[in-house]
Amino acid sequence: MANLLQSLKNAKTRHDKRHAVTGFGISISDGIRYLPAADWDALTAGSGVFMSRAYLRVLEEAGAQNVQQRYALVYRGDVPVAAVAAQSVTVNGTRVMKGKSSSKASALARKAASLPMQQWEERLLVCGNCMSWGPHGVAFRAGENIKEVWGGVAEALYRIRKADRLLGDTDFVMVKDLPASMAEDAQTLRDYSYKRMDTDPDMVLNLEKYKTYEDYLLSLNSKYRKAAQKLDKDLTAAGYTVETVDVATLDPKRLHALYMQVHDGAPVRLVTLSDRFFPAMQKVFGADFRCTVARRGDTVDGFITTLKNGPDAVGYFIGFDRQANAKVPLYFRLLYAAVQDGIALGARELSLGRTALEPKAKLGAVGRPLSLWARHRFAPLNLVVRAVLANVEHDEPPERNPFK
Repeated sequence: MANLLQSLKNAKTRHDKRHAVTGFGISISDGIRYLPAADWDALTAGSGVFMSRAYLRVLEEAGAQNVQQRYALVYRGDVPVAAVAAQSVTVNGTRVMKGKSSSKASALARKAASLPMQQWEERLLVCGNCMSWGPHGVAFRAGENIKEVWGGVAEALYRIRKADRLLGDTDFVMVKDLPASMAEDAQTLRDYSYKRMDTDPDMVLNLEKYKTYEDYLLSLNSKYRKAAQKLDKDLTAAGYTVETVDVATLDPKRLHALYMQVHDGAPVRLVTLSDRFFPAMQKVFGADFRCTVARRGDTVDGFITTLKNGPDAVGYFIGFDRQANAKVPLYFRLLYAAVQDGIALGARELSLGRTALEPKAKLGAVGRPLSLWARHRFAPLNLVVRAVLANVEHDEPPERNPFK
């Protein structure tokens, strides 16, 4: 009985906080250009490229059709204390149909498959970026009481959701991809009915001691070094060359088609990039955005992009022809190309994302935990949202040591 009473008391506390203002001032915007640039830049200066105004403009102009960017600045008096970058995402059943092998995910996918697709459309509000991984949804002013400011972030997300009612109801709100370093302060979100869930880790490769790609290869033990060198031999024997190129020299529709062959195989596909995204990234970021392709003659059968992110780099999007990859190891060679490009960019470390954990571990990457926080306007989740959450079940990173 005591536990029940405590649970009811906690639920009442959360209800009270959800329906009370925090005392922070909040400015909401549909476009990054409408917010004070100086305030945004001051808050996000240490948050990397994905919170930069230049990158966010690319998302607005050439991102995904089913995404609308949303922003907020949170103020304590006249002082900006948090920047929020969010996305209003419209999803339907076709984007969450492919479940992982777990019985829970499969059962939900089967239930979803039995419903007419036209009944499946939901709006999600994501604090973060569905086209990247990592804490790209919020930045805080140094020296602030972050636990307290999270309350202002929660209120900002609530206000964005309410302001978007003209576009339709949003029942599901998610704060995406928080690392372990932010986990303790984010506990404040529990007071606003958010629930925490672990996701797949980000696979990160340390590049600090390498000046060249050859240095990296020489650091591998003989087994892994020979495997990497064999990839080059296999591609050369099949008539392929691997080279870094300017995206402007490539057919954007071909790049997009290769990206789609990988994208279509993902279990959850909340967003789909437009064919304007890669050219726009090259135009805006220039030499900080590298695209390496595998081509045979004039035909590009695979590519990988790498983006400078402050002192680090991100192995960003990859695409390849699945039939060609079944004959020649394009995917694995492109992973090594991201390492090569990361070193060329002078990166301290290379983030490779949270898919294909095994091959990335063989490069020497190690997993860094990520988690998300989610809340729902209705207690019983609808099938689409439940299918999304089921597919977020995480895998543990494999332990590999390819180095001498």
